[in-house]
Amino acid sequence: MSLVLDPAAQDLLFREARTANTFTDEPVTEEQVRAIYDLVKYGPTAFNQTPLRVTLVRSPESRERLVRHMAEGNRAKTAGAPLVAILSADNEFHEELPTLFPAFPAAKDAFFSERPVREGSAALNAALQAAYFIVGVRAAGLAAGPMTGFDPEGLRKEFLDDDHTPLMVVNIGKPGPDASYPRSPRLAYEDVITTV
Repeated sequence: MSLVLDPAAQDLLFREARTANTFTDEPVTEEQVRAIYDLVKYGPTAFNQTPLRVTLVRSPESRERLVRHMAEGNRAKTAGAPLVAILSADNEFHEELPTLFPAFPAAKDAFFSERPVREGSAALNAALQAAYFIVGVRAAGLAAGPMTGFDPEGLRKEFLDDDHTPLMVVNIGKPGPDASYPRSPRLAYEDVITTV
């Protein structure tokens, strides 16, 4: 095999990792979340813009407020997870660019002065970071249950502001009984990879 990553790590991050629908009661600690962030913050984004923002929903009151905005099929999963993260794109990420991209501090105004351009770039790069976040959750030995079934405008008004676009809600914890569906098929190499 030509991968240098240990096969056990490959299994943990990809082959054996599953989307969890149920969780145990074991809490997810602040130290675990910090370790996840401290790993995934190094994933690349365009201009190092890092537009992903994470809102951790821990209190029972906040959880009730969140569950109201979830699609019916996602409510029980979200109510039962030890920790829930709202992942959003910061559409004002460009304000941090002079610090985050010192090689070209003028990128803030040269490329991102227009709000629609920022929104498109923030959505793409925050989605990329959301994938890193999910892999980071797996690297911490936890399961992630990412979902896009929610009322985006309701979620924005309840937890965010007009400068943040909600991307997904991720339930996090140790998987519970019957946490995952059977593994679904994947496309073959030939169906995905084209050489020109």
